[in-house]
Amino acid sequence: MAFEAMELVGGRPALDFTNTTSGRRTPTPHERLHAYSDLVEWCVGAGLFGPTEAGRLVAEAGRRPEAARAALERALALREAIYGIFVAASAGAAPDPARLETLNAVLAEGMARRRLCPSPSAGGCCWTWTGEPDDLDWMLWPLAWSAAELLTGGELDRVKSCGGETCDWLFLDVSKNRSRRWCDMRYCGNQAKARRHYHRSRGS
Repeated sequence: MAFEAMELVGGRPALDFTNTTSGRRTPTPHERLHAYSDLVEWCVGAGLFGPTEAGRLVAEAGRRPEAARAALERALALREAIYGIFVAASAGAAPDPARLETLNAVLAEGMARRRLCPSPSAGGCCWTWTGEPDDLDWMLWPLAWSAAELLTGGELDRVKSCGGETCDWLFLDVSKNRSRRWCDMRYCGNQAKARRHYHRSRGS
């Protein structure tokens, strides 16, 4: 099954990562990450790393298929933990401790591999990850870091869930009056407009 490309509408990598599945409130959720290669391809599209790194990871996954399947399972567990944490936050509720522990475990692993290095700009530094290029969990560290930054950086109250009837995508509302309601106006927004028009037409 070929990877199904998707729009990046979340505004932060962690939120876009939660959107790799949809329809959680329906009997048949739509999963996009069926294989480790799907996870890698999504990461390239999200700008977490480039084709060179992706090639190394896919090659390593081919050499260690069981390890790759386990890495995908860990990625999906992290994704659902992040999703649950932000859904709770958007409702003003405290995060579930088990979900927070899942995120913390990946953060701890990633922080041990996070280093400052000279920045291309004179006199500055930037963060980098020092894990082995064939570490199958590599992409989980920046995703967990993205979630942690959003949880602690003062924009948490801008995280919203799409107002579509069956859509559960998350996004960061950066509009001035915080009026954004849809993951994407072209899809869920237009569907809602069409439903309102239909009901108005039936009513008249």
